[in-house]
Amino acid sequence: MKLSLVATVKDAADHIEAFLDSVRAQTLPPDEIVIVDGGSTDGTVQILKRHEDIAVLEAPGATIARGRNLGIEVATHDTIAVSDADCVLAPEWLDHLARVLEGGADVAMGYYRPVAASFFEEIAAAVAIPEPGEVDEERFMPSSRSIAFTRNAFERAGGYPEWLGVGEDMYLNHRWRDLYLDMRFVPDAVAYWRMRPDLASTFAQYFRYAEGDGIAGMYPERHALRFATYGALAWGLTRRNPWLLGGLAAGAAVWAGRRVLRAFALLDRPLEKAAAVPAVPGLIAMIDVAKMAGYVSGLWKRSRRRA
Repeated sequence: MKLSLVATVKDAADHIEAFLDSVRAQTLPPDEIVIVDGGSTDGTVQILKRHEDIAVLEAPGATIARGRNLGIEVATHDTIAVSDADCVLAPEWLDHLARVLEGGADVAMGYYRPVAASFFEEIAAAVAIPEPGEVDEERFMPSSRSIAFTRNAFERAGGYPEWLGVGEDMYLNHRWRDLYLDMRFVPDAVAYWRMRPDLASTFAQYFRYAEGDGIAGMYPERHALRFATYGALAWGLTRRNPWLLGGLAAGAAVWAGRRVLRAFALLDRPLEKAAAVPAVPGLIAMIDVAKMAGYVSGLWKRSRRRA
């Protein structure tokens, strides 16, 4: 099997060498590396061009979707792995993905783990990233920072949607699910992903994710449930309804409790573990606010786009 690795990048001069080192450390090296730069101004392109074995495409202003489509279009092989050039790939990442595709799968869904350098980033990772054992393969929607697929599967789904600025990988996943393609979860194919470093950038990240959902019409039930839950909370507080508030509190404890346990596994110091108990629910609430605001913005943009 000949395999092309496609990645997108923009302004990642501080991280790009770590990504390239992890690519060269693969137990199964890619037969081709294609990296699309979306208009870096920090020297990323110059770093990439020092490596003669990399095909570098410059596409200033290109969205991630456009960049990935360009990279896949010029790739010469029909088995394609995709990641982001600010990730670090585990040594057997590509080998695990390739084995699944060789076994007949259309899509090999890799996994990702956090690169966290602070208490906040560890908490954010605990909130956002489930453990492999929590993943339902039939419903899992992989990130394109860790995935491989056949060209046929990619073309049948229509590629990444270039009209969608964020959430393009989730949209492609939905297309694959609609086509009933063979999608297999590969938990050992791990890409390490850097978390956002603070509240402001995390809020903006989830706002944009949810805005993309609204524009593309994805996950309406999930967003409706979130609005209904917080609406019920507001109504219960206004009415001082102990039964409703108690039920909501119990549900929140179960929802947040699993994420607190994830944080305990990531944190080493007892004081940090104690601080995680209030910090995790607080961050969940902030992310929910970001998602609700982003989804409303996305629905508004969707209505304007249709008009």
